[in-house]
Amino acid sequence: MTSADVLHTDQFIAKLSPYFVDTPAECPYGLDYLAVYHQAAFSFLPPAILDEFFAAGYRRNGNTIYSMRCPDCAACVPIRLATETFRPSRNMQRVFKRNQDLDIGLGPLETTPEKLQLLDLFLNSRYPGRGTTAMDYYSGFFFNSLASTMEISFRLDGQLLGVSIVDLAERSLSAVYFYFNPAFEKRSLGTFNILYLNDLAKREHCEYLYLGYLIEEVKAMAYKGRFRPHSLLVNDEWLQVT
Repeated sequence: MTSADVLHTDQFIAKLSPYFVDTPAECPYGLDYLAVYHQAAFSFLPPAILDEFFAAGYRRNGNTIYSMRCPDCAACVPIRLATETFRPSRNMQRVFKRNQDLDIGLGPLETTPEKLQLLDLFLNSRYPGRGTTAMDYYSGFFFNSLASTMEISFRLDGQLLGVSIVDLAERSLSAVYFYFNPAFEKRSLGTFNILYLNDLAKREHCEYLYLGYLIEEVKAMAYKGRFRPHSLLVNDEWLQVT
């Protein structure tokens, strides 16, 4: 992103600032700080405008666009891959090869008993006791009219192993969420998902794949830093990490 691009994005976001509010909440990543969501709800955003938000470090949750404005914490750092320059490590190449027996399907976002069962299994394994159901995730987090969103399913001999939720903008893809069957953890499906999404983004002539937040203090979010080179949004500037 050039300095001109940064200026254009800043001006664009500033024009929409009256629609945003700061909403305090418990930290969704379990850190001992007050979280503050800087957010606004929209019925629809054109893909080019969605790109502007992603470039400014915003994420989507339902029909809400948000960024984190926590007063005492800066752990959430937006991270993205430049699709043409990212190079998987040798271990990632092995993960990619290991999962070539999977059948991959792309389609619109939809709920099915099979997906809900898998997501509930994943949530109960990763976040036991939270009480949030798969239907809560689909109805309150995944489904939206704001952006074009699709699901990518990963199957082995017909069995659903994982599902990736992805937002599509004009020049980028944004990884929203990925869930999988914990019994197949040795396949490193989370890593394979990102590798597949980067290849998909390149095929669709997208410049960037947005991975959400890199949070070094949270194991479930820190793994993203292994995908290099990547860029981090620090003080409103994307800095490359090789």
